Amino acid sequence: MKRSITTRLVVMFAVAALVTLTLIGTALYGVLRSELARHQQEELRTMMQDLSYWLARLGSPSRWPRFQARLDAQTPANGSVRFWVLSDDPRFQYGTGIAELELPSNKADGLETIHIPNRRYPLHTITRTIPGFDERPPIRMIIAIDAESYYNTLHTFLIAVVALSLSAVLLVVLLGYWVARVGLRPLQRLSQEAQALRPSALSQRLQVATLPAELSDLAGAFNGALSRLEGAYKQLEAFNADVAHELRTPLTNLIGETQVALSRPRTAPQFEEVLQSNLEELDRLRAIINDMLFLARADEGEAATGLVVEPIVCEVQKTVDFFEFLLDDMQMTAAIDGDADLRAPIDTALFRRAMTNLLHNAIQHSARGAHIGIEVSRVDRWVRIAVRNPGETVAAHHLPRLFDRFFRVDAARNDVGQSHGHGLGLAIVKAVATMHGGQVFAESGDGLTTIGFTVQAA
Repeated sequence: MKRSITTRLVVMFAVAALVTLTLIGTALYGVLRSELARHQQEELRTMMQDLSYWLARLGSPSRWPRFQARLDAQTPANGSVRFWVLSDDPRFQYGTGIAELELPSNKADGLETIHIPNRRYPLHTITRTIPGFDERPPIRMIIAIDAESYYNTLHTFLIAVVALSLSAVLLVVLLGYWVARVGLRPLQRLSQEAQALRPSALSQRLQVATLPAELSDLAGAFNGALSRLEGAYKQLEAFNADVAHELRTPLTNLIGETQVALSRPRTAPQFEEVLQSNLEELDRLRAIINDMLFLARADEGEAATGLVVEPIVCEVQKTVDFFEFLLDDMQMTAAIDGDADLRAPIDTALFRRAMTNLLHNAIQHSARGAHIGIEVSRVDRWVRIAVRNPGETVAAHHLPRLFDRFFRVDAARNDVGQSHGHGLGLAIVKAVATMHGGQVFAESGDGLTTIGFTVQAA
């Protein structure tokens, strides 16, 4: 079951409120406890100071009953305040239950807490020794205040704090739920807009202006993804159209030539000529299909294997030698400029395939008698292979698309040279460069066009 953001927010609000109120309640409880104890201690000190003043000047047994009467008058009927006077002389003693009394130890401040049997709450006491005077020996004065009111107050406060805290947490839960619902309304509207997107309206985007800052970045990123998907979808549509166009031409030729051949009786040489023409068209179809399968494997992230460190200039020269007859036929020349010692780990078959496509592209788009330059250089940790040919300058906005599948600068799909390709050559160059961890580049200006790729240097 999916967890609701509203529920998570409400739970977090409740936990935060509970923790905060618990800390505040604990602090207030500690302060109240300290203050109640201080007030009782002040009350004990005040009574002790008053009675000590009387005791210090009382040395005659005849005056002791008057002091006892004073203590009796200050003792409440509920026994919340009690007095004891301990002395070696029985004539100067006061208080009942002395035998059961847990006598406090003499601390410096005289303040103690003692327990009396059969009493639920302890007594807070103060003890002071009064020096002897006249006939009275030294005596020990103990004043005790029942802690029942102290603990009752703390208990009542604790119950009130717990009740108020739980009520506050419940209120926070309700308010948190309302706040979360209100705060998440923009997200709900965003979800509704996303659900309204249809393939038939690829240009539709989420409204970012009305969203809060926290969601605008998300919506912007989502719109960016939609833009990329729209571009990929349009590219796929164009790719499908180009594939249909490229495959339709040889298929039309095959069907047309076969129908013509079957329209009337033919001789064996005539059928042989038709079959030869059909074979050329079938070879063209096979080349297109093989190239498309290769690009599909490259798109899946297939990397170059069987890498061998080879001198790049030597490999380029082998490709140039392969085009020697075509160059001679077109009265063209090709020259390589570069360090013969530059080496790189390459898949030789893939590298030669990329170089073949580059040279074929340069020949195809150059006039008869043109000179084609091939430059091999090192840039940082890369080996850069660039093929330069003279020809019409390619517009800057077309350069990034030269490596797209089936892309041609001229809408008529006609090449400058005599030969005709199927529009996948430079796309294969890009795939080979990517499989070697490199990149492609294209430049055009002043009647010269330079296209090439990079591979990692050894």
